[in-house]
Amino acid sequence: MMKPHYFKLSLLTALSATALYCWADELKSHPIDQKDREFSIVEVTIKPGEKVVFKNKDSVTHNVFSKSTVNPFTIKVQQPGESSEVEFMDEGVTEVRCAIHPKMKLIVTVKK
Repeated sequence: MMKPHYFKLSLLTALSATALYCWADELKSHPIDQKDREFSIVEVTIKPGEKVVFKNKDSVTHNVFSKSTVNPFTIKVQQPGESSEVEFMDEGVTEVRCAIHPKMKLIVTVKK
């Protein structure tokens, strides 16, 4: 039978590891807002496997996508208030656009 102090230590270790894992996962997400028919930034550099969270803080619908050869994706229709997460796995440059608002442009550079 496990002694009480060993159980507490094991539980504390498990909780600490879980918190650290969640914290590390948070660091891998890069929030980018869509407001006033533009992205909140025009360029971001991230590491392979990290994610960009596109948050529609606008009063209009967006359709975020990329036809780049590196990390292509399509979010499709994103209503005001919605968020969508995209993981970028491959190194290189990805141009992100909005199909509804052609002036919206974001460059995502993925490198180690």
